[in-house]
Amino acid sequence: MNAIPHPRAESFSDPERLADTRPDVVQDPAIGEIMSRANQLTAEQVEQILEHQKKTGLRFGEAAIALRHASDDDVLFALAQQFHYPYAPVDKRALNPELVTAAEPFSRQAEAFRAIRGQLLTRVFTGEKPARALAVISPNPGDGKTFFAANLAVVLSQLGGRTLLIDADLRGPRQHDVFGIPNSQGLSGLLSGRAPRNVICAIPHLPSLFLIPGGAVPPNPTELIERPAFSVLIRELTGKFDYVVIDTPAAWHGVDGVAVAQKCGAALCIARQGKSKLADLQDLVATLSSGTVTMAGVIMNEY
Repeated sequence: MNAIPHPRAESFSDPERLADTRPDVVQDPAIGEIMSRANQLTAEQVEQILEHQKKTGLRFGEAAIALRHASDDDVLFALAQQFHYPYAPVDKRALNPELVTAAEPFSRQAEAFRAIRGQLLTRVFTGEKPARALAVISPNPGDGKTFFAANLAVVLSQLGGRTLLIDADLRGPRQHDVFGIPNSQGLSGLLSGRAPRNVICAIPHLPSLFLIPGGAVPPNPTELIERPAFSVLIRELTGKFDYVVIDTPAAWHGVDGVAVAQKCGAALCIARQGKSKLADLQDLVATLSSGTVTMAGVIMNEY
């Protein structure tokens, strides 16, 4: 499938228009300045690196590594900041190894998520109105659906657009554990009228990513999802965010996941190699395809 430019990306193909924008461009800080702000380099070390640059012709990062004033990872992080590509800094990466796209953004796993993101930009997040949310659904528990939804949300946020991840698995919410945020208030309380309107949490170190946690596990998750309030909430949020991704309970638990997908308008089905049952997967895809849900595809997850 040929890549389609993201509809929100502005084109500067007109040279005169490009020239008009140049006076407003803000100069990005140098790598040395970024690393100094992060307390990775002292002023003396920066001077040593600059002197080594003059002698050798190396780039700043290469000179810093050669002098052992910085590691490869330090330089990659500084470059990411310079090019506005947010990911978790080194001292935060041990929080949760599941967030591979935030902790290891240059890994093969992260590249696979970026490839999936590219497909979704042409199939789901096309800029058409009304905007659609994407439900991530799977047939069985343990398929890696929460892992997938979390990392997909991270790579979407790395495009710069406001991205919202909603934990609609009201039978066993887990996204709050993945991102290390409180779960005292969340979607269940919002739908039952027991929580304040503002339950959206900003994710530290990923400035474009936000999360609505699941909240307390209710006795009636299916009824909460099927109430009109959930549809109203989705319409409101898709109007305020560029991308909305929703984690759902496995279909094995009941109809919750399918109900979420129907209200979102689009679904991505996750199966796990050696774990998911083929018959269950076929039944789930058939159920989703028979309604008004746009099937974005089926992903075989080896996590």
